[in-house]
Amino acid sequence: MLPLYLPKIEKAVKIPVAGKVHMVLSNIIVERIDVISSNVKTGDDGIHISVSGATANLSMNWKYSYSTWLVPIAVSDQGSATIGVESMDIGLTLSLKNLQGSLKLSVLERGCNVKDISIKLDGGASWLYQGLVDAFEGKIISAVENAVSKEINNGIIKLDSVLQSLPKEVPITNIAALNFTFVDDPKLSESSLDLEIDGLLSAKEEIMVSNHYHKTLQPSYSCKEVQKMVRVSLHEDVLKSASTVYFEAKKMHWIIDNVSDQHILNTAGWRFIVPQLYKLYPDHDINLNISVSSLPTIKFGMQQIDATIPLDMVIDVSDAGEIIPVVGISMVISASIFAEISGSTVFGSVKLNDFSMSLKWSKIGDLHMRLVQSVISTVLKTVILPYVNVQLSRGHSLPMFHGYKLQDPQIVCADSWIVFCSDVASTKRFSIG
Repeated sequence: MLPLYLPKIEKAVKIPVAGKVHMVLSNIIVERIDVISSNVKTGDDGIHISVSGATANLSMNWKYSYSTWLVPIAVSDQGSATIGVESMDIGLTLSLKNLQGSLKLSVLERGCNVKDISIKLDGGASWLYQGLVDAFEGKIISAVENAVSKEINNGIIKLDSVLQSLPKEVPITNIAALNFTFVDDPKLSESSLDLEIDGLLSAKEEIMVSNHYHKTLQPSYSCKEVQKMVRVSLHEDVLKSASTVYFEAKKMHWIIDNVSDQHILNTAGWRFIVPQLYKLYPDHDINLNISVSSLPTIKFGMQQIDATIPLDMVIDVSDAGEIIPVVGISMVISASIFAEISGSTVFGSVKLNDFSMSLKWSKIGDLHMRLVQSVISTVLKTVILPYVNVQLSRGHSLPMFHGYKLQDPQIVCADSWIVFCSDVASTKRFSIG
């Protein structure tokens, strides 16, 4: 915005003794604006932004010329000056609408009111100062008000262009993208601005078509205690759409071939559980080939996320460099995920609620499934869950906006929703200049 250049001002003024004096102010530059107090309010009629008591510094060049019957030749002089805006109020009302899935920002009203200015000349006679003040004070004030108002309008046009250019698809990973299409008009109340996006994930190569349907977050599931400045609500359908993308891309597949107790991944460790396996393949390494067999069930409950995951597990034996599938087992795992936040980092943990399994097929005869389940349960509790919890305990940092930080963030998990709430504080004093 700054520096802000004002147009040249010219005027002919009658000065006692000197007569008619032609004055010109040029190279008028607003070099700095300091915002002392500002306020933002939202309501049904738009977003209201007000600035009161702002100050500004300007510089300019001045020049005059005159001639009288006493002095037949033209007299002229020139120099520089500084102008101080002692008090300036700015008001702005904005409209924010949904335009084909993007946000449209427009100016409903704008205005700038300069209450008082001071002018300091570098050189010049006292009569010049008084003449300059009398002749140009109103014009300078008007020029500043018009220039600031025009620049604000230009700034809103640029901001609107930025909003219009926001992508409607945001890549999350190399296979998934987030539908960032805005749905419905923003909702404005006396204390909040609510924006809603489709939010569902799809495969990146697919054409993203919104199948949004409105879901309402109950007030009782909002932030605890006092209202926070920022609230982000995530419906469980977002996680469901993510699981669908990864399931259809066949990314929910893992091979376990290395654990802390490597004895489990050798047929010798199964000698008394599945004797025929050890008999056919004595002291052979095995892999646990695990894949999600159908879409997981995800449900947001009170302060936790519940997931039921159906799995297929194939026990593979490594024999002379060849991988031989010997047993196929169907499993269902039920677990709860807990999330918490500290500062700008989100942490989590997983708890195993239930685990069941059944034999799908076998190339080595019948198995004692209760014994097999005890081994797999040990792997889950001593290998897989501890690994997952270690990763979740490291936390994931939330993205930050430059110059701002989170204050007293909270995570509230409710019926079908997870809600993130926080205050936001600036890390530096705001100044234009």
